[in-house]
Amino acid sequence: MFATPAFAQAAGGSATISTFSSFVPLILIFAIMYFIMIRPQQKKLKDHKAMVANLRRGDTIVTQGGIVGKVSKVKDDAEVEVEIAEGVRVRVIRSTISQVLSKTEPAA
Repeated sequence: MFATPAFAQAAGGSATISTFSSFVPLILIFAIMYFIMIRPQQKKLKDHKAMVANLRRGDTIVTQGGIVGKVSKVKDDAEVEVEIAEGVRVRVIRSTISQVLSKTEPAA
């Protein structure tokens, strides 16, 4: 029930080591989650932005809704006009384009 002063001092010194060692697993978990989840997602987002920014007239695309069409006109930073059938054109938001199937070569 009563603790001597020498015993109390020894317990205080080891408490700082155990406090640090209890944070090591949390730091490792965060590092693993960063390399497994966060970093690949950021890379995927960067690649998608580059793909959408490089859209040109004549590219065959797939929207997130599954519609396949050919870019007939690049309107502005936010919209693209896509021809989904002969004579049928729709305006599509650039961020909803999920994939570019075939890329056209730039004019010389």
